[in-house]
Amino acid sequence: MKPLAESKIVVPWDFSDLAVEALNTARSMVNSVAQLHVIHVDTLVIPAGDPGSIYGVVSQDTQRENLIRAFRDRMSGSEMADIDFEVRFGDPGSEVTKFAEQVGADLVIISSHGRTGLSRLLIGSVAERVVRLAHCPVLVLRKAD
Repeated sequence: MKPLAESKIVVPWDFSDLAVEALNTARSMVNSVAQLHVIHVDTLVIPAGDPGSIYGVVSQDTQRENLIRAFRDRMSGSEMADIDFEVRFGDPGSEVTKFAEQVGADLVIISSHGRTGLSRLLIGSVAERVVRLAHCPVLVLRKAD
């Protein structure tokens, strides 16, 4: 693996404070924000008969635009406002790992909400799936208790 200062790092983004911490951690490891790639995976599924779909109000394109705008607004005023931000749709674990491979990432830094028990069983763990599927090392940042 390259020295981290020269590496490409992918940071999955879920608009949580933990994701901000993961992005800040990634930024502290590289020379330039150009080495950072942020991805948000939305599970938006629009039923065929949904009025928003029929009238063209809700689509993956409009959802993508809204998510990019929300990210830019959240990061406005910081050097990370213009960072590479990708929006994809589907299974978060799979899409994050595909994206990491496509950009040639040397590391994925992902936050974990630290769910356990029934909530983890029902919701699943994106971080765990990324660890299992990634082609590169994965740093999982846990929520402080």
